[in-house]
Amino acid sequence: MKSPLLSLPGAVAAEGRDEGVAAHYGDLFREQRVLAEGDGFVDLSHRGVIAVTGDDRLSWLHLLLTQYMTDLPAGRATDALILSANGHIEHALYLVDDGETVWAHVEPGTREELVAYLESMKFFYRVEVADRTEDIAVVHLPAGSVAEAPEGVVVRETAHGRDLFLPRADLESFAASHGPAAGLLAYEALRVEAHRPRLGFETDHRTIPHEIGLIGSAVHLQKGCYRGQETVARVQNLGKPPRRLVFLHLDGSEVLLPGHGTPVRLAADGEEGRQLGFVTTAVRHHELGPIALALVKRNVPVDAPLIAGTTAAAQETVVEP
Repeated sequence: MKSPLLSLPGAVAAEGRDEGVAAHYGDLFREQRVLAEGDGFVDLSHRGVIAVTGDDRLSWLHLLLTQYMTDLPAGRATDALILSANGHIEHALYLVDDGETVWAHVEPGTREELVAYLESMKFFYRVEVADRTEDIAVVHLPAGSVAEAPEGVVVRETAHGRDLFLPRADLESFAASHGPAAGLLAYEALRVEAHRPRLGFETDHRTIPHEIGLIGSAVHLQKGCYRGQETVARVQNLGKPPRRLVFLHLDGSEVLLPGHGTPVRLAADGEEGRQLGFVTTAVRHHELGPIALALVKRNVPVDAPLIAGTTAAAQETVVEP
């Protein structure tokens, strides 16, 4: 869905999975600094919005998700996953219950498949699932923001900021009173700095939660059965995941950032060496310079210099080997 905020001065449209909102508004580093200082907002209206109502909504979601949902207090934000039978990540949901409805925002392009799955699992439970993307938009206020959310708007508050479930018709009036706007590139730079994985970027078709550090935050280890739980329990109790997420400081002299999927190798082996992983997200940060997240084999030494394509990269541990 194309955001009306693409008409704001300087707006440059994002491409690919984030199509429909602004990548930036003309000054990437200024927009990052604005967010880091707790000011402004980010238009995330391209994300899907799902609402689940009914008396059984929490207990029903508890059966399907990796998160403990049964006793979720109204107003408390939580993250959850839906896994395949083999424990691979299929969906990521960012949730809050307002006392009557569980609201979730999800990655662009995933809502239709997610709604279809949820509908197929309703059975006799007293729940209703609705795709609210057409009339509700997600807007992000950064951590430290003192801006007030409009009256009646559902708010999902986390350590990284507040996600507002705003009526889509109010986007332009919200922007006028809560600016300046910051684009997706600024939001992504702060996400990478915080080592926060994103579905479809830090994941592929075989990613399990342990590899990208989601045990505890999106996967609760003390709850009943859900699809994929056997894999989660087996890796947690008996083994180690085959890959791990790392944070990379990239050589700042390179003009181009390595794209998603760029091979990661040991620097000592050079560009012809064995591929040990791949870049998931690379960004330019207003203080740290070019940085990235990457998924590498678990046995890659934590202190080994790496190369991402042709770019030198020093790694920091995100997930312990």
